[in-house]
Amino acid sequence: MRILIANHFPLEGSGSGIYTMNLARELTEQGHDVKVIFPENKKVEYTDFKIRPIYFAGGGLTDVAFDYNFPCFTSHPRSNNTYYALTQDQIDDYVNHFVAVIKEEVDSFKPDVIHAQHLWITPYAAAQTGVPYIVTAHGTDLKGFVKDDRYHKYAIEGAKKATKIITISKQVDAEVEQLYGVEKERRALILNGYDENLFKVIGQLERHNVLKEFGIDRNPKHMVSFVGKLTDFKGVDVLLKAARCYEDKLGDVLTIIAGNGELYESLLSLKKELELKNVFFIGHVNQRQLVDIYNVADVSTVPSRTEPFGLVAIEALACGTPVVGTNQGGLPDFVIPEVGELVPVEDDLALAKAIYKEITRDDHDERCKYSANYAKEHFSWKHSIHEVEQLYKNVMK
Repeated sequence: MRILIANHFPLEGSGSGIYTMNLARELTEQGHDVKVIFPENKKVEYTDFKIRPIYFAGGGLTDVAFDYNFPCFTSHPRSNNTYYALTQDQIDDYVNHFVAVIKEEVDSFKPDVIHAQHLWITPYAAAQTGVPYIVTAHGTDLKGFVKDDRYHKYAIEGAKKATKIITISKQVDAEVEQLYGVEKERRALILNGYDENLFKVIGQLERHNVLKEFGIDRNPKHMVSFVGKLTDFKGVDVLLKAARCYEDKLGDVLTIIAGNGELYESLLSLKKELELKNVFFIGHVNQRQLVDIYNVADVSTVPSRTEPFGLVAIEALACGTPVVGTNQGGLPDFVIPEVGELVPVEDDLALAKAIYKEITRDDHDERCKYSANYAKEHFSWKHSIHEVEQLYKNVMK
């Protein structure tokens, strides 16, 4: 099959970007011809599949299609611009450009099917081509739909004309039905997959060597990790309050915060206010560095106020790291008692207690091994890719 994939974000730095990159690679490995359309603010190359970047300002490029940085639903490590900050003229230009690019690629690449990411602009653009298409709803697009009704006409038309809509969690599935009126027959719940060639257990990896890579000259007995955007719905402030509790109980423990976002300065202020000496903000890290961080952490945390799926939790489990997260969104779909614990949203004391319990369990090593096997058995892209392929075949029929 010839498959054209279109996303609203670069292929790294966001959950949907990683999803798109992994999807394109797995489809290529299965023998399909794949091309991906996506925004960028720097020059990039991907050798696994064909690409068509749409260039935005913000990364130092001069030959760009837009004189502003690519917009986001919340934030991105390389852009704090949002869809809600765009003027109506900018929205019109953005929509028209995506429609034009997707039409150009339909004419030249001649795809059998289009796979649009987010119930937003790319499905609307795909609907203008006459090529059958499916959509993956990632959750942040649904937040955008609620927040800014200027995009409703595009999102609704894109949803109505899609042959199938993939939802990545039970919560997202329910919201797609509620917000867009998409009937059950056109929805397919397929949980996110991860790259098992990258995220895996690495033996003999020394914690102090990994920390030195980020300028931290420490070798703590215990380590807690967080990976994600520094934005309100990720709940990093709740984790910092929890750290105030578990630092006192565990003693020699270090907490790594990997990621960036609009709350960086305010979170640093909160860290200072709470007098946290063992919490380190290391900024955005690449995928290889994430693997190292997961491998040397005792527990990975997802303290989100809302989390459409939680790919970072799957990646942590794949590296043999149990997860403590909140009991909402997509996390209850896969964080089972054997690999972690879920706590109420906004409850820093419960979060601290669960982190302490996970680190000090007598069977911690056994849980680490189980976590890695559990992730590989249930959430590798090599398993879920066949479900997606079957959707493509059904759409083509």
